[in-house]
Amino acid sequence: MRFRHPDGSTVHLAYCTNVHPAETLDGVLAQLRDHCEPVRRRLGRDRLGIGLWLARDAARALVTDPAALRGLRTELDRRGLEVVTLNGFPYEGFGAEEVKYRVYRPDWADPERLDHTTALARVLAQLLPDDVTEGSISTLPLAWRTACDDGRAATAHAALTTLAERLDALAETTGRSIRIGLEPEPGCVVETTHDALAPLTAVGHPRIGVCVDTCHLATSFEDPDTALDALARAGVPVVKSQLSAALHAEHPHLPEVRTALAAFDEPRFLHQTRTRTSAGLRGTDDLGEALGGDVLPDGSPWRAHFHVPLHAAPAAPLTSTLPVLKAALAGLVGGPCPLTRHLEVETYTWQALPPELRPRARAQLADGIAAELTLARDLLTDLGLKELP
Repeated sequence: MRFRHPDGSTVHLAYCTNVHPAETLDGVLAQLRDHCEPVRRRLGRDRLGIGLWLARDAARALVTDPAALRGLRTELDRRGLEVVTLNGFPYEGFGAEEVKYRVYRPDWADPERLDHTTALARVLAQLLPDDVTEGSISTLPLAWRTACDDGRAATAHAALTTLAERLDALAETTGRSIRIGLEPEPGCVVETTHDALAPLTAVGHPRIGVCVDTCHLATSFEDPDTALDALARAGVPVVKSQLSAALHAEHPHLPEVRTALAAFDEPRFLHQTRTRTSAGLRGTDDLGEALGGDVLPDGSPWRAHFHVPLHAAPAAPLTSTLPVLKAALAGLVGGPCPLTRHLEVETYTWQALPPELRPRARAQLADGIAAELTLARDLLTDLGLKELP
């Protein structure tokens, strides 16, 4: 979906396909048929943006086989779909029964991460619509915090510098500018936008910036205006933003709130949980740890890294951090010029919701994704953007 910003530029809205597990190119092609095109039809649009997740095997197949890449581009066009952004965070296995800490491997100190991201950039340069010259890729925020010592941190920073050089060369040969955004996430070396400032200013390259995920922003209790102002002052570009909402518990000390939270403690993904105290931010790596004892103070609200559907906040006594998303979006695209032109709804946890909230059929999932995109569209038009055909 495309929108005209009041300054005349085009802002793109997509949804991320990591909600549809697929590791191979054949699986990606099936996604377009079984999920993406049905969502487009529900929205009544001739064109729908998708943020592709390409696992290692799919990316390798595309970057080594020009015919396969042309075939994917043809299939996108045939189904009324377009791609300006990729999710390069998960490397493989995102649809496994247990993902947890595996999603942070390989990290930016491992050569595989640089090679994979380079492959994604080369693929995206060929997938961009004919009238679009800029693409974006979100990626791991360097590493999980316990896996990164000084030596690995230096290797990771060097890899980003090498990536920037490769992106420059790609732009020269293709005329397409691909930018990479580190995606701050709780528990990682770069947990907050503030944590991103030092490594990204050290790299100091306009093609390497940040991806603002509004669920992660909220989970870490970051104020959107403060975060965006700090990035702007440091000259760190917002490459893209993932529109998502976290789980919010206002009174975590109450037994009924604990019971409600326990329904979201599921085995597939990590649900880092945070609270603010007088001594600063406190947290656990997973929701079960927070619920299992006195590890996390419960005198103030808790927020958990669980991407809940944008249009359907959990029932009381829980809610979502949709207000944080709205505030961030106003800062990102509500001003005289957009801070980013790539927006992506990323609710990958539909099948991890409590059983009674999960979609029971493919059609229900398509309905839910379409409803999320409708909400995002309405937020954008409320900010003065005009939806384009």
